[in-house]
Amino acid sequence: MVKLWVFALALAMMAAGVHAQNAPYPNDDGNAHYGWADVLRADPVHGVTRTNVPRQECYDQQVVRHEGGNNTAGTVLGAVIGGVLGNTVGKGDGRKAATVAGAVAGGAIGNRSARGRDYETTQTQCREVNTVTEQRRIIGYDVEYRYRGEVYMSRLDYDPGERLRVRVSVTPVD
Repeated sequence: MVKLWVFALALAMMAAGVHAQNAPYPNDDGNAHYGWADVLRADPVHGVTRTNVPRQECYDQQVVRHEGGNNTAGTVLGAVIGGVLGNTVGKGDGRKAATVAGAVAGGAIGNRSARGRDYETTQTQCREVNTVTEQRRIIGYDVEYRYRGEVYMSRLDYDPGERLRVRVSVTPVD
């Protein structure tokens, strides 16, 4: 009698486990049930992700600069100094000619000296450069699983482990 009672209890527990395993989801329409499937294998699926990383690249470049002077001021100052010098050289009418010639020559020299000078220097140039980095990573898992003797395959975003919860839906065929 005790053996029969233990057998009935074990049978009731197994039936309750199967019923709980395939119980309908509370928000479902009644045609879907949920159960557990045994995972046979989960193969990682790899993909390559590309990332665009901007960075700044700088370098020194030789450049020619012009240090300018005041041409007008140099011309006027040169003409005045040249005229004064020319005036001291000549006598009589020759003094006027020497003054004019000194002023013209002094103005030309002053203009040339006031132009400034060119010099070389270095200047830092920068530009933005995009570097593409590639990374190989797992993008999902191809999972093979068995539910009630049938083998199925799905791609999942995660590794399900040894067991996978499945949704079983039954619809009539027309």
